Amino acid sequence: MNQKYDAIVIGGGQAGPSLAARFAGAGKSVAIVERHLFGGTCVNAGCTPTKTLIASARIAYDSRRAHDYGIEFPSADVTVNIRAVQARKKRVVDARRTALESWIRGLRNCTVYKGHARFESAQSVSVDGQVLASEQIFINVGGRPRIPAFPGIDSVPVLTSTSLLELEELPAHLVIVGGSYVGLEFAQMYRRFGSEVTVIEKEGRLLCHEDPEVTAAIQSALEAEGIQIRLEAECIELAHDSKSVTANVHCSVGSPQITGSHVLVAVGRMPNTDDLGLEKAGVETDRTGFIEVDDELRTNVPGIWALGDCNGKGAFTHTAYNDYEIVAANLFDGNPRRHVSDRIPCYALFVDPPLGRVGLTERGALAQGHAIRIGSRPMTMVARAIEKGETRGLMKVVVDARTNLILGASILGVGADEAIHSIIDMMAAKVPYTTLQNTVHIHPTVSELIPTVLGELGPASH
Repeated sequence: MNQKYDAIVIGGGQAGPSLAARFAGAGKSVAIVERHLFGGTCVNAGCTPTKTLIASARIAYDSRRAHDYGIEFPSADVTVNIRAVQARKKRVVDARRTALESWIRGLRNCTVYKGHARFESAQSVSVDGQVLASEQIFINVGGRPRIPAFPGIDSVPVLTSTSLLELEELPAHLVIVGGSYVGLEFAQMYRRFGSEVTVIEKEGRLLCHEDPEVTAAIQSALEAEGIQIRLEAECIELAHDSKSVTANVHCSVGSPQITGSHVLVAVGRMPNTDDLGLEKAGVETDRTGFIEVDDELRTNVPGIWALGDCNGKGAFTHTAYNDYEIVAANLFDGNPRRHVSDRIPCYALFVDPPLGRVGLTERGALAQGHAIRIGSRPMTMVARAIEKGETRGLMKVVVDARTNLILGASILGVGADEAIHSIIDMMAAKVPYTTLQNTVHIHPTVSELIPTVLGELGPASH
C-alpha cells in the first residue's frame, strides 16, 4: 500500500529541509528522503569543510610570516598536524549536520526516510521497497565531482574534491587538474599546509570567466606562495607507479611531464540525476543531466519541481536556498511572485585574498552591447589593506553609461567577500551608482573605498 503525503522532498541539501519545514508548518504532511547525509554538498563536501580547512591553512600562513608584523617565535618552523586539522574539520561538519537532521526529525507532520528514492511514476517514488505517493514532488539531489575521460585516468588513484577532504596524510606534491574555483582553493590550502602544489589548466589563463586583470592578480598571488601553474595543457594523460603519479601535459611552456604524489581532479561537477528513474515520471533533462525547469523551478511534468544544483540554475548554497524561497513564495505566499530570472548572479572565490563577484564582467557587459564606464582601484591604495599588510588585489566596478545602473563588480582583496555585498544590494534595489557613491561608509574599512571608486569612473566605452 502506498503511503500518501501532501508533499515529497527528495534530498536533504540546502533547499529540501527548509521546504519540508514550510509544508510541515502549514499543517501539511511531508516526507523528506535522504539517501546519505543531511546538509548536502555545502555541509558535507563543500562550504563547511573547505572553509574550515582554509581557516587552519590561514593560521599556518600567518604563523610563517609573523615576523613581518614584529612578532617573533622561538622557532621559525611551523608544523601542520594534518590529522588534527581534519579532526577539527570533522567536529565542525558533524555538529552542523547533526543539528540539521535533529531539527528536521523534530518537525511535526514531517516523516524522514533514509534511503535511495526512485520515481515509479509522476506521483510516486520508491524508497528501499516502500512506495510514497504525492501530487507534489520536489527534487533536491545536488551534484558530485565530474571525472573526465583522460587517458590513463582509470589506472590512477585520483582524488576528487570530496575524497580529498578525508585524506589524513599530507601530500608531498599535490597535482591539481583544473585551474578554476575549486581547484585553486585546494591549491592554496595545501600549499599552506606544506605540500608542493602544481595546477594544470587547459585554458590560456586561470578562471577564464573573470576579467584578465583579476585572474592575473590571482595567479600572481598563488605563484608568490610557491604554487606552480601550467596553462594551455591541451592534452592530459595520467600514469602512475607504486610511489608517484605522472601527468603528461602538452603545454606551450614547461616540462611535458609533472610527477607528484597525489592527483586531484577538479574539472567541474555533474548532477545526481542519473539514478532517480526520471524517465518513469517523464521528467526531462538536458544533455548533461541537469533537470530542465521554468522560471518558477517547475519541471515539464505538472506537480514536480527541481531545486538546487541538479537544475543547472546555480551551483552555490545561496542559489539553492533561493530556489527554496522562490518555490515557497509561489506555493504559500501568493503575490508578489518570485522568479529565477530575478536573481542577480553573485559568488565568491575563497582563495586569499578572496574574490567577491556580482553581475557582469567588463567583457560580459560589452558583449551584451552596453555602453559602460569602469571604476577601479588597486588594494595598495586602500588604507585598511595597507594597515593589515594585505595589499594584493583590486576593486573594479562596471556601470551602464546610459542608465547609471551598476552592471557588475569584482573585488579581489582582503575582506572582498564581505565588501561586495554593498554593491549586490545596490543592484538589487535598481538604484543609480550615485546612491552608493554618496553614501558615507565607516573608516577604516575596505567598503569605504567603493564610493571613491564610483566617483572616479572613466569615460564611456562600447
